[in-house]
Amino acid sequence: MRDSGLSSGVYGPILIDKESNNPNSSAHVESNIARRYSVSNADDMAEVHQLIVEHGIEEARRQAMTKHERVVVEAAYQVLSEDAERIGFTYSGFALTSLPHKPQECTTWRREGHNVTLVLQAGVDRNERSLGLPYGSYARFILLFLQSEAIRTQSREVELGRSMKVWLGGKMGLSIGGTTYKKVGEQARRISGCSLTFFADRAGAQIKSRSGFVKSEITMTSSVDGQQSLWQDRVMLDEDFFRALREHPVPVNETALRAIGPRSMVLDVYIWLAYRLHALPKDVEVGWPALYAQFGAGFGTVRRFRQHFLDCLQIAIAAYPEARVSTGERGIILRPSRAAIAKPGRT
Repeated sequence: MRDSGLSSGVYGPILIDKESNNPNSSAHVESNIARRYSVSNADDMAEVHQLIVEHGIEEARRQAMTKHERVVVEAAYQVLSEDAERIGFTYSGFALTSLPHKPQECTTWRREGHNVTLVLQAGVDRNERSLGLPYGSYARFILLFLQSEAIRTQSREVELGRSMKVWLGGKMGLSIGGTTYKKVGEQARRISGCSLTFFADRAGAQIKSRSGFVKSEITMTSSVDGQQSLWQDRVMLDEDFFRALREHPVPVNETALRAIGPRSMVLDVYIWLAYRLHALPKDVEVGWPALYAQFGAGFGTVRRFRQHFLDCLQIAIAAYPEARVSTGERGIILRPSRAAIAKPGRT
């Protein structure tokens, strides 16, 4: 089991039941999870790691009463029980903005981040029909694979073949086959056709950067049995996108990505935390309006968005044990934390 980095500063003090001064007593164990899951403070959310370490995964599973609580427990356990960390990478722009979560009828997508704006434009086929915008968790996992491989090899040319299928299915634990594989192929097609423009504000001036993701289309080829189950051998990343990625990579823990699974907003929140927390010199408060602008696509009001975001934040923190985050009425407080992956040099 990996070093959990437990401390009272990160996870808060151990709660002691009034009827017993023994933190290992059955009365204490019985009541402890209920208290921790019932609160909305993210510091208390992180105590699930301490609970698993002190009382074991079976006790944590037994006391997880809802589907969401079980997801949090399993995500935390998966990360804590992994001995070897494997590093992945994403472009920092996607830590401040994001792709759509659901299919979009329009052909452009705009999201605001901290001093950054992303405008995504769908591509067209030879008959000028829109390919649609990439969306959801599969689009994000495809891009994570392409970016991670490009940084590992320090090359724009990324090997696909069986590699991407093994990474998505084997390493990320995604269901890749049949209808699901067709959905992955569709997202790859949309990624291949779209273009993205980042607008950044620096020193009072606006900086504009426009590129695509890849130079050529990501397609599947027929295998020996006639089924479309393999990707073409290689794909070339767009030169400008690759340059931006090399200059501003965000290291992420692939075990955490697997623990999160096909939950697109949780992936976005985890990547955002991985980007911001380890670089903070002091506590920073992020208000609900700013969080809504970055993550709230599809929610009509901040109030509706808030509870869903807190659920996603809890899973993201379960996958990032070192994260130190607090919640409040005005937003959330980010605190300086250890990096999401302990040894960035490990590949």
